[in-house]
Amino acid sequence: MMNARGLGSQVKDSIPVTELSASGPFESHDLLQKGFSCVKNELPSHPLELSEKNYQLSQDKMNFSTLRNIQGLFAQLKLQMEFKAVNILNDPSQTELMGEPHLMLEYKLGLL
Repeated sequence: MMNARGLGSQVKDSIPVTELSASGPFESHDLLQKGFSCVKNELPSHPLELSEKNYQLSQDKMNFSTLRNIQGLFAQLKLQMEFKAVNILNDPSQTELMGEPHLMLEYKLGLL
């Protein structure tokens, strides 16, 4: 004998799958499809954060403009050229240290 509710009432009382789908403000995050969510990326940044990130650039601009006003355009251009030359000379692939010749050749050929 079946219980009083029966099989038909069990199917009727079950929740449809469409009602379990996430939607609205309390949407769940699907880890298998989207991966872990990073809350920090979704938060608005503080107004001073952009200023803090660009601090060194704004300091350099201010120093170069002061230098240009005091010593003329040539001093600013000379310093900028020296900074760019240092960036070229600090290339790690152009190092002066001698490495293992076979490893260096394999690296240049793209085998490593």
